[in-house]
Amino acid sequence: MKKTIKDYDLNGKKVIIRCDFNVPIKNGIISDDNRIVESLPTIKYAIENGAKVILMSHLGRIKTAEDLPENTLLPVAKRLSELLKKEVVFVSKTRGKELEDAINKLNNSDVLLMENTRYEDLNGELESSNDEALGKYWASLGDIFINDAFGTAHRSHASNVGIATYLPSGIGFLIEKELMMLEETINNPVRPFTVILGGAKVSDKIGVIENLVKVADYILIGGGMSYTFLVADGKKVGKSLVDKEMIDFCKNILANYRNKIILPIDVVCGKEISEATEIKECDIDEFSDDNMGLDIGPKTVDLFKEYLEKSKTIIWNGPVGVFEINKFANGTKRVCEILTKLDAIKIAGGGDTGSAIINFGYEKGFNHISTGGGASLTLLEGKVLSGIDVIADK
Repeated sequence: MKKTIKDYDLNGKKVIIRCDFNVPIKNGIISDDNRIVESLPTIKYAIENGAKVILMSHLGRIKTAEDLPENTLLPVAKRLSELLKKEVVFVSKTRGKELEDAINKLNNSDVLLMENTRYEDLNGELESSNDEALGKYWASLGDIFINDAFGTAHRSHASNVGIATYLPSGIGFLIEKELMMLEETINNPVRPFTVILGGAKVSDKIGVIENLVKVADYILIGGGMSYTFLVADGKKVGKSLVDKEMIDFCKNILANYRNKIILPIDVVCGKEISEATEIKECDIDEFSDDNMGLDIGPKTVDLFKEYLEKSKTIIWNGPVGVFEINKFANGTKRVCEILTKLDAIKIAGGGDTGSAIINFGYEKGFNHISTGGGASLTLLEGKVLSGIDVIADK
């Protein structure tokens, strides 16, 4: 069990909290502040307990100097000030005298947000490569380090693993909740335990499939990855996305776990991925050579519903169709609708799955929607999260 923010006396201490403020921003406007809102309980706890709060986060990717202005955390500082109902001091630097002076001027319960940690990637990817000197420098700015950025917990960066190497450390409430919901559910699920897997490629989820097929009662497969499984099962899928190098892997999974793997029996097809394309529903055995499957069909929705309705624990990772295009969003919407009506533990991965659920307005029907796509995938694979592994144990 990892130490948490509650295991430390924060009063008068400079507490660095690594948050995940990697939110969509266009022209200075935040279109989805969910990750900021999810960080509030940890930040408020630090404020209420007299900490001098130093917040850090990445935003986007920094490859060239042109990436800097559009990835500044200034809009996040403004939104945080509104949500906390108090001033958040913003420092547009990631190191140096201006940052150090601002930190040293903090009073108990003050809050400071420093600039995007990935600004340090501009010259040598110092943040993303977990540069030792950078991690040591950032650690020198505080007394205690709290990691609450689940979205980057699977990556070894200077702003998580680097700082935690040199400071007393713990996890925040968001990461604590993520671990409780994901790890404990996988390790001790209420059965029947069903997993819904979607997304584009099988190769992206080899580890997830290998790990969960051993513990789940059923795995319902949709999205682009289903067509590789269907080819492995001897079906023709026209121009659908097929991960050719993964066909043998899928054959092996089907051979060993046939009773657990549930594949689509019909699909919504189109000749191209666009709103303009003409669509048609077809059974799996009726695929034409010039069509591609872009969503699960109504018969598959009903088939999935049969398994979901008898499940007591459900984990969903990956949309079951190209939900960004309205013509191919129905399968994902219907899965959302079915799940919200069930009396079961329902957990959704981050990334596209979480975006789909939230955009379609079904978030209240889930016990938990993860804030980290890659990190939740890593946990589903049964692997260790490096940004959490480095945190001190109780």
